[in-house]
Formats: sequence, structure tokens, C-alpha cells
Amino acid sequence: MSITTSDATRPAPATSMPAGVGIGWRPEIADVLAAQPGLTWVEVVAESVMHGMPPALRQLRERGVTVVPHGVKLGLGDAEGLDVDRVAHFVGTAAITGAPLVSEHISFVRAGGVEVGHLTPLPRTRAAVDVMVRNVRSVQAELDVPLALECVAALFTYPEDEMSEAQFVTEIIERTDALLLLDIANVYANARNHGGNPLETALAMPLERLAYMHVAGGVENDGIYHDTHAAAVNPEVLHLISELSRRTTFPAAMLERDGDYSPAEELLTELDAIADAAGMPRVTAAQ
Repeated sequence: MSITTSDATRPAPATSMPAGVGIGWRPEIADVLAAQPGLTWVEVVAESVMHGMPPALRQLRERGVTVVPHGVKLGLGDAEGLDVDRVAHFVGTAAITGAPLVSEHISFVRAGGVEVGHLTPLPRTRAAVDVMVRNVRSVQAELDVPLALECVAALFTYPEDEMSEAQFVTEIIERTDALLLLDIANVYANARNHGGNPLETALAMPLERLAYMHVAGGVENDGIYHDTHAAAVNPEVLHLISELSRRTTFPAAMLERDGDYSPAEELLTELDAIADAAGMPRVTAAQ
């Protein structure tokens, strides 16, 4: 398929989410983030704030930095249904943080009463879509803010897949009226491991529902690319963002880092690189 700038999408739905580049808040880099006056928003793992925000994160919130909870343990694709306590805690994080929206993954995390311990990809089948839609609607009924859904990295695919990654995500988004959290690093990883054009996949996503974008680094090991969140962002991912930004508008983008934290200067350089690729103001420009 030939892609041109005529493939541009409609603007994303309006939310009170601030525009620009953010970052995943972690205690290990709290001091670095507190020193950035140009930082307007951060994302935090929802399960880490279910009983209140850490003081350093609360201080960011008090100075006007938006905090977005990002769940990792709801298991919206769990065929056996959702844990009501986890749903209640997840919903509560929106109130705790004063968030304009919350986000979770298109994945399952438990089956047969066993915790998988990982965000596990779903088979791209209509039956799996039905499960996701049922569970998402159940959570949405408890929320006072929008829910964004993230496409995940998949180290494997299922033989029973009935649709492409973009078709699968689009059907879930359309049937639930949820927002899209586009993890461009996951799109890149899936294309690299399973074949396909990552730009075509990204453009086939429901970008008219885009809330924000994740960007992260990874490494290749034994011919498999792993989305580790513990390495520098791949230059090919930055190029992908740049190409995509020529065809659509990003409301917001953020850097995920979950280990092997870079020195402050390197971390800020990565934030600037994402901003430049996405056509957004640099976080460091206000210093």
C-alpha cells in the first residue's frame, strides 16, 4: 500500500489532557522530573497509587502537572471476567490523581485462576473482541473519566488470528467508544518480529480516537526484538514517529523507562528527541 500525506486523520477527541511530551513517573527519576519546569504531565502505574500518591508525585500534581494513571493488572481481556476489587481500586486512581483520563491494555493477565505475570497478547479473534468489549464497558460504567486502551507488544501470534493488529484494535475501540493509547514502540516491535510495515499499521489504527502515544526503547536478543523499557529509544522508532507526525497530529506523547535509568542529561535528551520527532515543544525549553 502506498502511503501519502493525503492519508491524514481527523484530530483526536478533545480532553483536558495537556498537549506535549510527558514521561512515566518512577521514584528512581523523581528528582530529575521535579527539576523540569516545562513538564506538563506524567503517567504513573495505577497500581502504585491505589492508596495515595507518593509525596514527590503529589508535589508535581500540586504545581499543576497532570497525572494519568496507567493500569497493568486489570486484565481487560480475561475471559473469566474482572476482579471487582481491582476495578474499584483502578477507578479510584482517577479520583486520587485528579486525572483527565485513565488507561489500560488490550491484553489478559490471568487464566484459570493463575496470574500470568505479564501483559499477554490476545488472539485476534472476534470472540476475544467480545470479551474485551464486555469487560471494557463494565469498567467504563464505573469511571467518571474516559478510558484509553493500549495496543501491546506480542512475542508470538496465534494460529487462530482472524484479523490484523490494527483491525483488532479498531473494532474494540469502535465498539466501546474508548480512546486509543498508541504504543508506537509496540507497533514497531510487532512489525519487526512478525513482519509488516509499522507505519502502515500505525496509520490503520483508529487515530481519530488517539489520546496519547507511548515511546520506549528495546533490544534484540537471538533475533527477537524485546520492548524492554530499559534502553534508549531506537532511532528507527523516532523516524517512525517523524513519518507519522507528517500524516496526523499527536495530542501528546511520552517516554516510558522502567529500568537501567539513564543519567539526567541522557534522559532529557531522549525527551527532546521525542518532541522533535513528534513536532512538539521540548520539555527542556523552559529551563
